[in-house]
Amino acid sequence: MHRQLFNNRSSSKNNQMLPEYANIPIDPAVENNLLRLKRDMGGSDDLIMRKIHNEGIDTASAAVIYIDGLSNAMAINQYIYDVLDYSLPRYDGEDMMTLDAGALAKKLLNGMGPIRTVSDLGSLYKNLLSGEAIILLRGHQYAYCADIREWKGRDVTESTNQTSIRGPRESFTETLRTNTSLIRRKIKDPRLWLETVTIGHMTKTDVTLMYINGLAKPDVLQLVRDRLSKIKIDGILDSGYIEELIEDNKWSLFPTVFNTELPDNVAGQLLEGRVAILVEGTPNVLIAPTQMITFFQSTEDYYQRTFYASLLRMLRFGSVFISLLFPSLYIAITTFHRDMLPASLLISLAAQREGVPFPAFFEALIMEITFEILREAGLRMPRAIGQAVSVVGTLVIGQAAVEAGIVSAAMVIVVSITAISTFTLPAYSMSIPVRILRFVFMGVAASFGLFGIIMGFFVLMLHLCALRSFGEPFMSPLSPFQKNDMQDALVRLPRWLSFKRPDTSLGTDSNRIRKS
Repeated sequence: MHRQLFNNRSSSKNNQMLPEYANIPIDPAVENNLLRLKRDMGGSDDLIMRKIHNEGIDTASAAVIYIDGLSNAMAINQYIYDVLDYSLPRYDGEDMMTLDAGALAKKLLNGMGPIRTVSDLGSLYKNLLSGEAIILLRGHQYAYCADIREWKGRDVTESTNQTSIRGPRESFTETLRTNTSLIRRKIKDPRLWLETVTIGHMTKTDVTLMYINGLAKPDVLQLVRDRLSKIKIDGILDSGYIEELIEDNKWSLFPTVFNTELPDNVAGQLLEGRVAILVEGTPNVLIAPTQMITFFQSTEDYYQRTFYASLLRMLRFGSVFISLLFPSLYIAITTFHRDMLPASLLISLAAQREGVPFPAFFEALIMEITFEILREAGLRMPRAIGQAVSVVGTLVIGQAAVEAGIVSAAMVIVVSITAISTFTLPAYSMSIPVRILRFVFMGVAASFGLFGIIMGFFVLMLHLCALRSFGEPFMSPLSPFQKNDMQDALVRLPRWLSFKRPDTSLGTDSNRIRKS
């Protein structure tokens, strides 16, 4: 086992203790503590308590306590229990009671890894339920916590949600320390700082802030700290809990906190002065602050040549406009503005709509809802058949609807192109508001035609320009306009022309390229 220096200090101030046990001191009698633990935890089967007796003494001289499945039982037996069982007989009862607690613990536990002391039951439970081994010595009003955690976790594998053709394939896991190590492997700088807090009255979930000192804005960093400290909730099971509780505009459809599964994406955001929020038990890392433009950027943009990356990025912008406005434009033109169409196309559309009993709006509504149902069914079904069901179901239902005269063939084409365009967005969280707003634009198009679409789009732009992400403009660098940040907005400039970091999330170090 890796040996570290003995650290005889109390639990970190960030360790949130159980409030009902915070002021209850640890009893000097080992047996009393064991009875209390067994009663408080209801005699749970996974609570392992092993006593150590000195010869001729009835009461336990020491005890080792851990949770089966959270701690490394083999290491506990080899490096803690066996060592104590061998060493304790060298100390009689008087030595156990009078010898300085720290000195005795250092003699007995030397070489067992990092050891911390706690003096109340709240801290003891916090460390025990986090996977640490607890050591109790008779006559000591302290418990000694050995960090020998071991639980099963998912291996570092390729992300299934954010795929990449070129670039690193690794993605985050549900283990916090694995995730922080994946980022540290990419940014080997001592200015990469971590701060960990515990959130959740019952789950005691570790939440880690990660930022580069000197790049992150101090006021943004402090705002993130303040919002995390104000969270009062029983449990945090995923980073989505944190995202919903700390975002600026909680009633907006648009996410103002970016999330990703890719370590290289997080490393790139940290190098631009942003703050990463990692949550124990989830592979999604939050990034704050963020801008609208970030949701259109893919990590692959930075691994390809600038011309190809810029072309793909503009293609994504065009696809989003198609996904958002294409059905509504079709409804508005075929309902109110038929004179905008060439005569041949108008005749073709009229022939297709002959016999269709519904107006264009209800026709589009039926097809859009049907496709959303098929998409959701494909996501929830087993992967082996989910994709096949969604694709085949769309083809069969669309063809059958056209043959039955319920919808026109042109409407099937419009809905299909719209649905495919939605998948070009790298960030799934941004595709959800686009899908919702598509129905809103269809409604205003059916009511007011192109005038309704223009007014709806104007209101949408006003809303986006009013949004803030941790005090930073959400639509920057477009509004307000930031000339320096446009180097990586609509297009990506070549690497050798990107001299400065973004102004929107900048600390003190603004230079990307060093002269020496």
